[in-house]
Order: sequence, then C-alpha cells, then structure tokens
Amino acid sequence: MNQPDKLTDRKRAAIVTAAIAEFRARGFEATSMDRIASSAGVSKRTVYNHFPSKDELFEHILEELWNCSAAVNATIYQQGKPIKPQLQELMRQKMAMLGDDYFLDLVRVAIAEAIHAPQRARDTMAKLGKKEEGVATFLRAAQEDKVLKAGDPGFMSHMLQGLLKSFALWPQVGLGKPSLTPAEQEAVITAIVEMFLAYYGAN
Repeated sequence: MNQPDKLTDRKRAAIVTAAIAEFRARGFEATSMDRIASSAGVSKRTVYNHFPSKDELFEHILEELWNCSAAVNATIYQQGKPIKPQLQELMRQKMAMLGDDYFLDLVRVAIAEAIHAPQRARDTMAKLGKKEEGVATFLRAAQEDKVLKAGDPGFMSHMLQGLLKSFALWPQVGLGKPSLTPAEQEAVITAIVEMFLAYYGAN
C-alpha cells in the first residue's frame, strides 16, 4: 500500500492497518473502536471522524480487498492478438497481487469474519460481488474473437483463478507457506494457461 502524504490520510491509513490486525486477532464482535484507536495511536474521536461505525470500517476493509482485485481485473482483451501470452500476462498480474502482504492481510480478515459471523461476511461480499468480475469480461471478449470455445465466462474465470489460488493464495493464507519464487510462479502460470487452453482453446 502506498504511503499517504497528508497527516489526515496517514491517520486514516493507521486506523485501517490497526483494524486489520485487530479483526484478524479477535474477530468483528470482540474488537472495539477503543482498541483500534489505541493500536493506531489516535484518539477514538479521530477513528469516528473517519469511520462513523465499526460496520463501516469493516466494510471499508472489504472494499479495499475488492479494489486490489479490481485493479487486476481491469485488464482488457486485445482482439486479434494471440490469446496465450495475454492469458499469461493476466495471470502474472494476478499472481503479483496474491503475493502482496497487504492483500493477504485483507484476505485473512475476510476469512476470519466469515468464520465468526458468516452471515455478515456473506451480506457484505454480496454487495461487492454485484460488479462483473474482470477476468470473466476478458474471457467473454476472447470468445467473441473466436479464440475460446463457448461456455459460461463466470465458470471459466472461477476455474482459471481457482487453479492459481490453489498454489499462490490458500497455502499462504491457511498454512503459512512462503510465497512462490519467481521460477515457481512462472512454472505454475505456464501449466495453468496451457491446461486451460487445452480444454477451452478454439484452435
């Protein structure tokens, strides 16, 4: 995450960082705004000036998670160009995001809250999930360009990203495994793209 310049922005960033740590350690219900303020080194009033409620603070954290993902999902399919290197580059961008420590912390917060209060997490994620996911849009454009077979782009996106996350997200979040080395990342990306195109490629 980029370091903010203004004092008010630095305080806001400190609040979010403290909230992530507290939500991870204690869950939503057991975390207080007092504790977040203390951990952030700001007054409770400052916390409420930025986030009027704990619910809004938690939703902001999940929105940060969405924004991290959306930045990658904004990649646009380039018509007429070979699909394989485009998919490889898309997966490299996704891999870089999955290896970011800040992103991993956000994922851990979301998972922890899903365990403590599944309904709250489902409701919040449902709001974020209303936007169409960018990888599906990329795949749909490739289908229109006749380089991928017909199929549900959402299902195809879930399959493609699920393969990537099985190597580069869930072992790190759930088991504390180290991030993949650059060589391992390339090997995983190459295998995933080749498997995907072997099944869905039109040529």
